[in-house]
Amino acid sequence: MNTTTAPRLSPQTLSNAFEALATRFKRDFFTSQAQREQHAHTTTWIAPQLPDAVVLARSAADIQDAVRICARYRVPIIPFGAGTSLEGQVNAPSGGICLDLREMNRMLAVHAEDLDCVIEPGITRKTLNENLRDQGLFFPIDPGADATLGGMASTRASGTNAVRYGTIRDNVLALKVVRGDGEIITTGTRAKKSSAGYDLTHLFIGAEGTLGIICEMTMRLRGIPQSIAAASCSFGSVKGACDATILAIQTGIPLARIELLNAAQVAACNAYSKLTLPQTPLLLLEFHGSEAEVAEQSAAFAEIAKDCGGGAFEWTTHAEDRTKLWQARHDAYWAAAALRSGSRPMSTDVCVPISRLADCVSETEHDIERFKLIAPIVGHVGDGNFHCLMLCDVNDADEVQRAHEFLHRLTERAHRMGGTCTGEHGIGQGKQKYLVPELGPEAIEAMRAIKAALDPQNIFNPGKIIPSP
Repeated sequence: MNTTTAPRLSPQTLSNAFEALATRFKRDFFTSQAQREQHAHTTTWIAPQLPDAVVLARSAADIQDAVRICARYRVPIIPFGAGTSLEGQVNAPSGGICLDLREMNRMLAVHAEDLDCVIEPGITRKTLNENLRDQGLFFPIDPGADATLGGMASTRASGTNAVRYGTIRDNVLALKVVRGDGEIITTGTRAKKSSAGYDLTHLFIGAEGTLGIICEMTMRLRGIPQSIAAASCSFGSVKGACDATILAIQTGIPLARIELLNAAQVAACNAYSKLTLPQTPLLLLEFHGSEAEVAEQSAAFAEIAKDCGGGAFEWTTHAEDRTKLWQARHDAYWAAAALRSGSRPMSTDVCVPISRLADCVSETEHDIERFKLIAPIVGHVGDGNFHCLMLCDVNDADEVQRAHEFLHRLTERAHRMGGTCTGEHGIGQGKQKYLVPELGPEAIEAMRAIKAALDPQNIFNPGKIIPSP
């Protein structure tokens, strides 16, 4: 397992910083082992590295004061949202302070006529949409987990409906970010487009808290569709499912969601969610629009699926049936994990051009057999991104080694096919070694220069994204 570490602060420096933080934050400052462990317990396969303390932020002013104190003593500061951290983003290899932003969960403004809202970073996707529903609006990005919006922005998250609505980067209009001296940067406005200066908004999206800490977000919203249909269609092969997807996109069917589950993942979902889906490669789809448009889209895809060797195409507009189907998809991680009790799930993702997705998934399935692993696959087939969840016995050194070799080959395969080592999980600690092969040393040096300019003391989430020189 990855156990990247870095030099830690002296006990005296920590003591001085703790005294200042305790004075400022009082009951919102914690040093107990339980709190420290709680903020290092995530879904990552990387060994946890605990912070030295936890600070609970309730406002932008709290973030500013925490950053100023940490800067004074050069204490690392790691932002924390829902804590998914699939690539070790919230680990603390140098110790320091975990800044918990979950209490910053307010909606500050909704501009229904302009289809945007202003929020704090700790609000979750579900809470945001619950608050928007009565106004006929929704925020479309759906990564599956009930993530915080700040965490989604920090990892440049995506999700099941990116094929229609884009990723998080396409739906953030502006940010307010606390920089290394405690001052706040405003990166943009509520305007839907701007050519004013450098694109600072997108610089911070995907930065994983290494350049500053997001304290406010202006988000693009959409109107809730009049009609929504969910559908499923089985195929005899991954290639058939991918071919149907490509044809649907090329012919202009406005797919709202299109997800690929391989046979192993379908079997896991059937067992976990008590479904009876055909245990072959499966597409789950969603269509948005008027009742007539949804019916037309469904019929058009059914014809394409038939031409690509698809089985029965079943679709429904009933809310209960739609919810059951998509809940099973959102539970895919837990369904896969349940296949092997006591194992440690090792989740990874890659993204390739959709024309290469079938080849990439097929070669990956071959490697799963070759390395004798249990590793179901689920993918956002509309944009070429797929996830693989390996279930490993971490006490079996040989199996762990095979899993790491599998991961390495998967990433090399994605690069060879013109893709990326991660479509939405981020780099964190786990994928740093793949950045240079993907982007080249010149790009990494540019990243180092940006990091040094915005965080000269290297206190913002050190040890993440940028590989050691």
